[in-house]
Amino acid sequence: MSIANPRETVSPARSGAHRLQAASATRTPAAASGKFRRRAIIGGVLLAAVITPLALREHWPRWGEADVSYVLYTTRRGDLEIKVTERGNLESQDNVQVLCEVDDIRGDNIDGTPIMWIIPNGSSVSEGDLLVELESASHLERLDQQMLLTERARAEHIQAAAQYENQISQNETDKANAELAVKLADLELEMFDDEENGTHKLEVEAIKRSIDDVNNEILAAQASLELKRNEKLGIESLFKLGYAGKSELDRARLDFLQAEASYAAKMNRLETELATLSKKETYERQMQELTLQGKLETAKRELSQVIVTNDAQLEQAKAAMDAASRSLEKEEELLARYKLQLEKTKIYAPQDGMVAYAVGSSRWSRSQTIAQGTPVSQRQHIMSLPNLKKMQVKTAVHESVLDQISPGLPATVRLDAYHDRTYSASVMTVAVLPDQGGWMSSDTKVYETIVTIDEEVSGLKPGMTAVVDIHVCNLQDVISVPVQSIVQLGHDTWCYVKTAGGVEKRPVTLGLTNDKYVEVREGLIEGEQVVLNPMSVPGEANRKNQSPDANNTQDSDKKEGDKREEHREEQEVAPTSPDSSGDTIEAADNRKLAPQPTNNSSSTAT
Repeated sequence: MSIANPRETVSPARSGAHRLQAASATRTPAAASGKFRRRAIIGGVLLAAVITPLALREHWPRWGEADVSYVLYTTRRGDLEIKVTERGNLESQDNVQVLCEVDDIRGDNIDGTPIMWIIPNGSSVSEGDLLVELESASHLERLDQQMLLTERARAEHIQAAAQYENQISQNETDKANAELAVKLADLELEMFDDEENGTHKLEVEAIKRSIDDVNNEILAAQASLELKRNEKLGIESLFKLGYAGKSELDRARLDFLQAEASYAAKMNRLETELATLSKKETYERQMQELTLQGKLETAKRELSQVIVTNDAQLEQAKAAMDAASRSLEKEEELLARYKLQLEKTKIYAPQDGMVAYAVGSSRWSRSQTIAQGTPVSQRQHIMSLPNLKKMQVKTAVHESVLDQISPGLPATVRLDAYHDRTYSASVMTVAVLPDQGGWMSSDTKVYETIVTIDEEVSGLKPGMTAVVDIHVCNLQDVISVPVQSIVQLGHDTWCYVKTAGGVEKRPVTLGLTNDKYVEVREGLIEGEQVVLNPMSVPGEANRKNQSPDANNTQDSDKKEGDKREEHREEQEVAPTSPDSSGDTIEAADNRKLAPQPTNNSSSTAT
């Protein structure tokens, strides 16, 4: 690309104005850094851009006069690299946080666990090196108490298990006895009801045999009674005749009375046996049968009751054993946890790295300083171990270029501390939501972006200021013009082209842009000359001032510029470093210049 500057009749004043326009198309040198310096430069440029044309208005010729001088640029096709430049801070890709994993024991009147020893800040450590030793006396005492509780729980569990086993054996015995009682009662009832050999049948037959015996005895007694009667009558007859004495007569009468009594007794016994037989066959049979049936039913109910009782007692014993088992498990878990807590009072390095103490992240206050004797609470960040061989840059991308950034894009990283070093990198992540910032932050929308350095590095420290060039794309064989040649007014975008008949206003359609050039998709052809100082065109400044919404658009543009400026100030942690071409690196200039539909309409020369 080449810049033609055909100067016709140029007065010193106009020449100064042209130099001012040309100066506004370039970047501020790197020496002008910091918030107030940049604002002073921007204010000076804007003030010069406004005052100088007003001061030279008398010397401006009317439209078409031949002595107007322009800074021209000849278009041609070529490659256009699109990149987004942002500033950020170095940090480790593999940044392991070392946390306090020790509980705060209650009752020791200390809020947290005191640090007994800690490795000095900034020390280089290897994996397995001791980093921190916390106070362990209270943890050791708690572990001893827990060991006693665990042994007590183990004894209770053993006793409950033994009771459970005994209950199983006892249940089996009780059930067997109940089942045996049921079988015996059933067998006894069956034996009673047996028609051939049953107990009732045998008892009835026994009574009948007794009755037969009594009948025989009655017959014998009856015969004996007749004999004794005959003997008595014979003795009485002989006594009357005088052949028998008085004693023989008395003896005969006595024998007769005895035989009569024996016969009567036998008859009574017969009646008794007959009554017994009748009772046995009627009432006693029914009574015995009901008794045996009730005994059988009672045995069955006792068996059911034994089964239910056994199940309940077994469940109770099992519940007691399970409770003892859970209690033992809980005590063992606490014992293992307390042992682990005691081990964690000594913290060892999980990887190689450099020790970096944790500091508070609040702007107004910091957390308690990490030092020997300082108590730390559970989950508190004590230190970090960044891996200094693998680094990345945390930066923020302005919303105006967010659509151009995606993970995987190549990038180049440069450091303010080492101007001669560059590192190849790539975009790793782009935040989905904007950085909320604090309550004092502006409404500038930026999105946190992580750019990882692809190679292993040495000598770099976390927190160093880095400049990231994200290479969006490389447009090939396109027409591009410097961004200061483009004028936008509302939805219209144009530039001024030098022709044989003078300067011509040419509408253009823009594509992508970097901080210096913008792609022109329609409106220009290769070889045409565009005006780099469009505000020098007669009538252009008046068009801007006379636009109905000029003031509103100026305010909007000023606010947008302020937002971008605040974004640069918030992300800048060191003075702005110049790139290889001497231009100051600024992030928010990589915007598309394509027309955007807004409510504002003003002429803005980029």
